[in-house]
This record gives sequence, C-alpha cells and structure tokens, in this order.
Amino acid sequence: SLSTNSPKRRLRIGILDLVHKGPTRALWARLMHANLASIMPQVLAVWCEEAGHDVTFAVYTGLEDVETMLPDDVDLVFIGAFTQAAQLSYALSNMYRKRGAITVLGGPHARCYPEDSARYFDYVLGFTDRAILEQVLSEAAQHRPMGVMLAAKKQPTVMPSLEQRWKYVAPTLRKAISPIKMVPMLGSLGCPYTCSFCIDSEIEYQPFEFGQVSEDLRFLVRTMPNVWVGWHDPNFGVRFDEMLNAIEEAVPKGKLSFAAESSLSLLSEPRLKRLKEAGFVAMLPGVESWFSLGNKSKTGNRQGMEKVEQVSDHINMIMRYIPYVQANFVLGLDVDAGDEPFELTKQFLRRTPGAFPGYSLMSAFGEAAPLNLELQRAGRVLPFPFHFLNNNEAMNVKPKNYEWVDFYARIIDLTGFSFSPATMARRV
Repeated sequence: SLSTNSPKRRLRIGILDLVHKGPTRALWARLMHANLASIMPQVLAVWCEEAGHDVTFAVYTGLEDVETMLPDDVDLVFIGAFTQAAQLSYALSNMYRKRGAITVLGGPHARCYPEDSARYFDYVLGFTDRAILEQVLSEAAQHRPMGVMLAAKKQPTVMPSLEQRWKYVAPTLRKAISPIKMVPMLGSLGCPYTCSFCIDSEIEYQPFEFGQVSEDLRFLVRTMPNVWVGWHDPNFGVRFDEMLNAIEEAVPKGKLSFAAESSLSLLSEPRLKRLKEAGFVAMLPGVESWFSLGNKSKTGNRQGMEKVEQVSDHINMIMRYIPYVQANFVLGLDVDAGDEPFELTKQFLRRTPGAFPGYSLMSAFGEAAPLNLELQRAGRVLPFPFHFLNNNEAMNVKPKNYEWVDFYARIIDLTGFSFSPATMARRV
C-alpha cells in the first residue's frame, strides 16, 4: 500500500502525451497529428495545478525533439501512450529516471499491458480519478524494479471544463498546419454495447453533465469559432436528445463543425436531420461484421447479403446529411469463413461508393478486452511484439477459419479493391 502521510511538497511535474511513436516528417503528421491529442493528459495537468504543483505540458506529434520537451529537473513525469508508442515511452522513462525523476504511465498501453509497463515505470495507472492521482502525488516515490499498478473502480464522473483545459489545448492546436483544427471533447464514457473485442465493452456507460457540455461549447464559440470538435465518446449520442439539446442551445448555426463515432442503430433519419443542422460533418459508424453484432447496426438477425443491402441503404441515407462517413469493419472475427465476408464488403462498397472503409484486423491488446483473455487461454494469441500492433498492419490472433496465407491474400485483395483508382473515383 502507498503511504500518503508525508508532508506535502510542491512538485515540478511534466506531462507528455505521445501522439506518435517516433520522429516523422510525413505531411499527414504535419496536417493532423496535433488533432489527435488525448483529453486525459490535459485533465491530469489541471488537477496537478489545482493541487499546487508546477506543471509543464507537452504533446509529441513526431515533429518535435521529444528529449527536450520537458525540463531536465522535473520531479515527476506522467506519460500517456498508445501501445505503438510503448517502446518510446519506456525509453523516455529510463531517461527521466536517470535524471532523478519518478515516472508514471497512463493511457491505453497502461490498461492493456500493465505488468510489462511496471517493469519500466514507478507507477502504472488504469482508470484514473482525483483520488488515484492524489495517491501518486502524495507519495511520489521510486518503485523499482517493479512499479506499482493503481486503478480506480470506474472512470471519473467529473472532469475539468474546456476553459480549464484550454491553456493546454490551444498550443497543441497551433501545431496543426491543416485548416482542420480539432478540439477534443467528451459527452460520455463507456458504451451500452458489449462487443467482446472492444476495450470499452465492459465499461459502464456514463454521460457527463449536459449543462457542462453546453458551457464548454459556449466557451469554444467565444474563444475559437469555426473549428472542429472531435467527440471522443466511445459511442456518441446514446442519450441523443439531451446531447443534441446541449449542442443546439450553445452553438449558433455554422459556428462549429463536429465529428463523432456512433452506431447505426442511433442514426435514424430524423436524428440525422438534427445532426446536419447542428453542424455534424463526419460520422464513423461501426458495421464490424456481416454475420454478427446486428444490434449495433439495427439489422437484428439479418446476415450476409441481406445485411449488406440494409446497411448500404442506411449509410447512403446518412450521406445525404453527413458529407463524410467512415464505415468501420473488423476482419478476422470467428464468424467469418471463406470468401464471403470479403466479397460482401466489396458488394457494400459498390452499393455505397461514397463511404470510406476502415478496416481493423482482429488483434488482442494484452488484457484490455474480455475476448483477449479467452483467446490467450485458447492458445490463439501469437507472441508478436505488441509495439508493432496498430490494428491494420499486423495481427496477433490466429484466425479460426483461415490459414494465414489465405487470410492475408484476401485482405490484400480487399484492400486493393477498396483503394483502387476506380473505386476511389466513385468515392469522390
């Protein structure tokens, strides 16, 4: 257990949000990486300042010199990282430890691989609320060779306002040279659906106070109108009317643009009309599979071509109101076998040329999702280096109904079709 009885001291704290895994000069990075910053590092920065500490906050997009983004004399370093940036986070922890700092890891990698992370950090945080943060700040001690793993029972129910976070948001937005500058916001956490491959499948759905959502949007309209809001909700619009009421009350027409990930089951035509009027310009619904998860796509027990036809009609209807729609699929689920899932996806693209397909390979990121542990027990998770996993370039779960060569041949064929000049031309 942690001791919290030591006298309170003013700490020099560094918080580093790793958006990318290493140096890059790619145009996409210059245009968009700054728009991918996470909310929780900003939340921690506000809480640490409110606790009386000195905070230096930085977002690494791959374009900066990561070794110089925080002061050399920090006492405590928080790093937020996805699994692809795990090796970078480990190296940075080693560097800061050698300088005398205590290091803390949070973010998706900490939730997925806490035991491995604890070999390199003094603290590894799962769900983090103010109480967990206070434990770390009060003790701020070395834990080596194995770090301490801490997690709250649930995600925080209250977070700092956008105005409180703004001193950390604004400098990050200035890094993006794209005309699209995206402010991260949350209306809810968790998800009412139980897709076993999803990190949020067992997380209780909880909306934030809608009055606070409205106030955040009013602040944004006053401070930086005409930007985009990227809703980081796992499933936007579950409490649809209350959420849209909060947006409509706060945002004059045309002042902000919105993008969100949602479920087809939530996107009826009357709701799409409201979304269009409210300023939504991008929507990312999950189709996932042609043979399961019909509750998310409002297709019930329909499968195969029958589901393709219904989903295609639905997404074509969405695109009459929302100009950009990305339809997300998971490839390699146990319900898939043979050519049919891939050929059905091609049929979907022919029937729905305007939709941009997003393909994720079935991957098990440590212990994050309930299905991962089942796959590990069944011996189907390969000992593949986790920092190579990014959902679409490598897969560490042995497909149930395919041999590897056949499976990847089908993926290559589907990808070639999806992004061929002819298909792309029809999409435009």
